[in-house]
Amino acid sequence: MPVSVSDQIQKSVLLKAPLARVWKALTDSKEFGEWFGVKFEGPFVAGAPLHGIITPTNADLAVAKMQQPYAGRAFDITVDRIEPQHLFSFRWHPYAIEPNVDYSEEPATLVVFALEEKSNGVLLTVTESGFDRIPLDRRAKAFTANEGGWTMQMTLLEKHLARSA
Repeated sequence: MPVSVSDQIQKSVLLKAPLARVWKALTDSKEFGEWFGVKFEGPFVAGAPLHGIITPTNADLAVAKMQQPYAGRAFDITVDRIEPQHLFSFRWHPYAIEPNVDYSEEPATLVVFALEEKSNGVLLTVTESGFDRIPLDRRAKAFTANEGGWTMQMTLLEKHLARSA
């Protein structure tokens, strides 16, 4: 069944870092949180839910300032799959930023980080799918926010890897 354009966001970036380094930045929950902008309560474990709180990124001061109004808000995911140095995925409620809204009954989207080693770095492709199942009243806003958000997150990861190289 084909995926509709409105159901999926996909972004790719060629990262100038070794595969093992990129993998650690993606799958070590503490390091992921440093560049992404969240502090998790524990490690990523396939099949397990994980609670975190939004904590502004340390990879870019301008982005940290944009994240600051959301600092301290819940950031909950369920880790889906961990396939070492190849794929990491989780489910979450996109753009779940309203403090008094319970998003737990909504369908979650799936975020997949796929890695492919290239001669000049690592090709990272991030795909978030499942937007067509999000309630209509917030679907467009969630899609638009995450479309821009994933572009920003790819840049944050690049900056993080360059700084920690």
